[in-house]
Amino acid sequence: MPTNWKDSGLRWYWVVVLVFLADQLSKQWVLSNFDLYESIQLLPVFNFTYVRNYGAAFSFLSDAGGWQRWLFTFVAVGFSVLLSVWLRQQPSKMWRLNLAYTLVIGGALGNLIDRLQHGYVVDFLDFYWNTSHFPAFNIADSAICVGAGLIILDSFVAGKDDKKSDGIKE
Repeated sequence: MPTNWKDSGLRWYWVVVLVFLADQLSKQWVLSNFDLYESIQLLPVFNFTYVRNYGAAFSFLSDAGGWQRWLFTFVAVGFSVLLSVWLRQQPSKMWRLNLAYTLVIGGALGNLIDRLQHGYVVDFLDFYWNTSHFPAFNIADSAICVGAGLIILDSFVAGKDDKKSDGIKE
């Protein structure tokens, strides 16, 4: 474990701040400029559409009656703390995993603030084809998905990267 936070993955925490600010500023813009369900087409397959998500990804548990707000709050706080501890324990040079963890933390905190402030998450990125719409999402959701993808990718390539840096041939 690195002895100094500057040598640890915590050095990457600026990504958390960047994701959080981009997410919150974009949501504030949507709340200030759109009525609920108002939509503006930007591309033939993409709209800005203001919707409220009372659940999790893909509106999972959105009609559960309200208790899910606190479950997802607990999960967001728990994962953010856990990933922060892991960041502290790994070297800053492990860029892929550090980036992944900070993307997930930034996204989780962005959606957490929405849940605490509004009781729902503001979603507005609406991709579709013809009449089939992908569930609307936001910058925080995107960061979480990219971070999760990087964690999965790292699980496949981390061992190979370590062997290359140690000069070991497979």
